[in-house]
Amino acid sequence: MSKNIYVGNLPWSVTESEIRQAFANYGEVMSVKLIEDRETGRPRGFGFIEMDDQGAMEAIEKLDGTDMGGRNIKVNEAKPRPERSSRW
Repeated sequence: MSKNIYVGNLPWSVTESEIRQAFANYGEVMSVKLIEDRETGRPRGFGFIEMDDQGAMEAIEKLDGTDMGGRNIKVNEAKPRPERSSRW
């Protein structure tokens, strides 16, 4: 099984490989998705990581509040996105 992790307050300059490397210390990283602004293509300072369950829980515990590029990152279990109701 896998678990999705939310990572916030990321430095604008962070790369997917840097995130993958930091989280790989705790388990298998299956995917990394850094979110960008739709209009500008610039990083929005957060992303999502998919990891194995055990590694995800350890990464959340060990990395939440730690420094990455001069910023204290926020790491927790990702919550499912609420469904949008149709306006029509």
